Amino acid sequence: MPRRIGVAAAIVFVAAGLCVPVASAKAHMLVGIQDDAMTLHGNPTFTFPTLKQLRTQIVRINLNWNDVAKRRPAHAQDPADPAYDWDLYDRAIRYSAQYGMQVMLTILYTPSWANGGAARNVPPSNYTDLRNFAYAAATRYGGRYIANTDQFDEVYLPAVKYWTAWNEPANPNWLQQVSGGRFVSPRSYARICTAIWEGVHFTNFAGEKVACGVTGPRGNNAPNTSRPSLSPLTFMRLTKAAGLRNLDAYAHNPYYGKPSETPASRPGGSAVTLGNMNTLIALVNKLWGKKRIWITEYGWQTPPDQIFGVSYARQAAYVRQSFAIARANPRIDLMVWFMLRDDTNLNVGWQSGLITASGKKKPAFSVFARLPH
Repeated sequence: MPRRIGVAAAIVFVAAGLCVPVASAKAHMLVGIQDDAMTLHGNPTFTFPTLKQLRTQIVRINLNWNDVAKRRPAHAQDPADPAYDWDLYDRAIRYSAQYGMQVMLTILYTPSWANGGAARNVPPSNYTDLRNFAYAAATRYGGRYIANTDQFDEVYLPAVKYWTAWNEPANPNWLQQVSGGRFVSPRSYARICTAIWEGVHFTNFAGEKVACGVTGPRGNNAPNTSRPSLSPLTFMRLTKAAGLRNLDAYAHNPYYGKPSETPASRPGGSAVTLGNMNTLIALVNKLWGKKRIWITEYGWQTPPDQIFGVSYARQAAYVRQSFAIARANPRIDLMVWFMLRDDTNLNVGWQSGLITASGKKKPAFSVFARLPH
């Protein structure tokens, strides 16, 4: 058959298998977006009204410990310690609240002073340092904290109730995987998530939730390769064996593996994508009980990506289908799309935005804005 089909035909083809009965939808699932470049560093007068136009309910932001605390604080549990610089996060959280959106903060990366001068993906030497930072962050964003800005109209900073511990800890980009020829990331991560969970909950503010896992969709389980990683189910078993006990939810990033898939496709091997999320949920049940499930990253890339990109029409259809799949699952409480605007760096950037790098809205933009809430 011809390799090219018309746009209209493509939409009909893609939409044919994407209908999900309205009755299967549930009202509680939060719809979110993550794009740190836009929310932290972009023009807030463009970013946050645009997120509001998309009817975004929750904004995920990486709270980089190494950026907030470039030197060791003297009083690490005190968010007012002069070693801390929260300005970027205060601004983003205030804007989110102004536009009616909640925030999820992902505590991530280690300052060099906390791991003996190693890279930011190396865990802390003393996990009490991480717990103290989580406590300081949760105190600052507990809804009862007034930042000292020397302004006469100072008000409480908005509350953050959703927290995640690290990002894709079975991926070497985010956490050191191997030492001495064997995987050490599960043990490191069990201690990381425990420290963050304790730090957040020791503030005793009502309604705070900490998700652990935040696993990526696949891994090679090969410690002696150039890029060792662990598959999500293997990583889950090993972190439980290493002592991970306390978590309020389990988070996962169920990205597709190749552009020929659809959101409903079941992957081969040990991968966990949106198409086989119930496999992961069954293991969560076995290891930690019936914890709630958060989808903390998901997206479909478009051209100019030449490897994973799908057409604009397919991306739009897959936005609708993927959120319908998640909403129909009674265990999933939220789903975050990555990202708002395409990266301008085509060599390393992502092209899964709802807006092109030049600022043009893709067809997926209007589809996302009409998702059920």
